[in-house]
Amino acid sequence: MPQNSIQVCDIFNVWGIDFMGLFLSLRGNKYIIVAVDYLSKWVEAKALLTNDARVVCKFLKSLFASFGTPRAIISDHGTHFYNDQFAKVMLKYGITHRLATAYHPQTSRQVEVSNRGLKRILERIVDENHASWSDKLDDALWAFRTAFKTLIGCTP
Repeated sequence: MPQNSIQVCDIFNVWGIDFMGLFLSLRGNKYIIVAVDYLSKWVEAKALLTNDARVVCKFLKSLFASFGTPRAIISDHGTHFYNDQFAKVMLKYGITHRLATAYHPQTSRQVEVSNRGLKRILERIVDENHASWSDKLDDALWAFRTAFKTLIGCTP
C-alpha cells in the first residue's frame, strides 16, 4: 500500500514528536519529549518525569499555544501517542495524526535526527555528573537551534 505524503509548505504546519529516555536526573526527570518542525527544523523539548498520554497532550497544547495549530503530527506507534486521549486532542484541534512504520522509517527521520543531535550536545555539556542533564536541556536547545542546518541553509 503506498504511503500518502504530507506536503510541508508552511512553517510550523507539520511537527514530528518522539520521546528520548530513560535517563536519570537530579530532578527526577527520566524522559525528554522532542518536537521538530519539519520545514524550519525548529526543535522544542521538555524534560519529563513520565512518558504517558497526559504529559504528551499537555506538551502539545503548550506547543499549539506558542506556534499555532499544525495540519499534521507525525509520531511512532508508542502507546503515549497512539491512544484515545491523544486521538481526542487531534480531533479537537483538527490535526491529522500520521504514524511512522518500520516499513517506512523516513516518515519520522527528522525527529530521529534531531534526537541524535540534541543527545550529542547534551553529552558534551553535562559535567561528570550526567544526572544534571535536565538542568542543561535549555542550553542544549539553544546550541541546537543556533547551529547551521545545511539542509535549509541557515539556522532554524
